[in-house]
Amino acid sequence: MAKSQQTFNKSEKEKKRLKKREDKRKKMLARKLEAKESGKTGIPMAYVDFNGNLVDTPPDPTMKVEIEAESIVLGIPKKEEGDVEEFDPVRNGKVSFFDSSKGFGFIIDSENQEKYFCHVSGLIDEIFENDKVSFELEKGMRGMNAVRVKKI
Repeated sequence: MAKSQQTFNKSEKEKKRLKKREDKRKKMLARKLEAKESGKTGIPMAYVDFNGNLVDTPPDPTMKVEIEAESIVLGIPKKEEGDVEEFDPVRNGKVSFFDSSKGFGFIIDSENQEKYFCHVSGLIDEIFENDKVSFELEKGMRGMNAVRVKKI
């Protein structure tokens, strides 16, 4: 004779599933009875006022503000000639560590004392430790990298 496919664990899971379904049905009936007794029908109405907040009363039409579609600016406003920012991309610093056999090192910026990674592929001149250098910054995989490094 073959063994029964119904195991103890399967029957326990089935009992839990049926109990959960029955509890859910009871809760639904209780909510329906409560709504019938209190006279409420579903979710109350919600309105959005002129500031974008949810309120339970309709918004006052006198508070409505008309906005012209042409006055809405999407994106960054265009710069005018007088708004030119003075920013020098070339920075100065000192080589704190450089291993020529491995091909990388670190440069400390003289302005903010931040350390920046420098790879041999970003060098213009050959550099060594404690050299004064000028460099530019570029976004790398792990942060800002020093590129176009020249000895001063």
